Amino acid sequence: MDALVNLLDGPRARGAFLLRAVLDPPWSLRIQDRAPLTLMALVRGSAWAVPDAGDPVRLEPGDIAIARGPDAYTVADDPNTPWQVVVHPGQGCSTPSGEPLRDLTDVGVRTWGTDLGASMNMLIGTYQVTGEISGRLLAALPALVVVRQASLDSPLVELLAAEIGKDSPGQEAVLDRLLDLLLIASLRAWFASPDALAPAWYQAHRDPVVGRALQLLHHDPAFPWTVESLATRSGVSRAGLARRFTDLVGEPPMKYLTGWRLAMAADLLRESDATIASVARQVGYGSAFALSNAFKRQFDVSPQEHRRVEAAV
Repeated sequence: MDALVNLLDGPRARGAFLLRAVLDPPWSLRIQDRAPLTLMALVRGSAWAVPDAGDPVRLEPGDIAIARGPDAYTVADDPNTPWQVVVHPGQGCSTPSGEPLRDLTDVGVRTWGTDLGASMNMLIGTYQVTGEISGRLLAALPALVVVRQASLDSPLVELLAAEIGKDSPGQEAVLDRLLDLLLIASLRAWFASPDALAPAWYQAHRDPVVGRALQLLHHDPAFPWTVESLATRSGVSRAGLARRFTDLVGEPPMKYLTGWRLAMAADLLRESDATIASVARQVGYGSAFALSNAFKRQFDVSPQEHRRVEAAV
């Protein structure tokens, strides 16, 4: 199992906020919903994604923009168009002065704006809680990622556009899965680009020695790894692996393994009803007590508290 598989294993939309925006110029949406991640796919027309810190980026049909929260940003027909709509937490909308919207309404199933024939058509999918996204994924992304249609080379935008207006039984589950697939395809294309600011541990995966070590750790995190056993399986000396791994990844092998095990434990506690002892065994800890101690050092909460908080979200 490679690093990218593990990185992208986190997205799990569950009733994601998903709509089609159809607007004619001039239009400008101020997004300050604090959502952890939002994907925007332009189907028709053009648009600008304008991060608060950074340069505006023009979007053409088929392009994908991925915005990482909680920072606010703007999407508009032109970077200089004044805000017309403010999107708040919970996806409530108002005018910039806080008044209810009057000119923009629902114009179809999951469709919002002026009319279906508007010059701009954009699909917007929002992951509404942090637990739906791998923390490692969020940490690896800049505030705004743009993937061009030529790089994506996928029919998923067209497929999502065709499905978003349907109101069939089970349609939300279909849309959630399509959103996940589009996000994963977009991120895979972005990580493969030369301009991607990939994290050190991801770049290290290309190294023949450290990449092999990372594969071993990701494939079997519950194994009782030591630096020596990892070095033997990677074909280098203990000192050589420790030095090379730390230089490329930015932390020693066992510290990296601890972080990976605890991230897996956090996901398992959120997504299943397995006992803490069972989760401990799955991620390489000998007992619930050992996992609880390590978990609290890492996250400042116990596994029980983590599970309770995530269940309440």
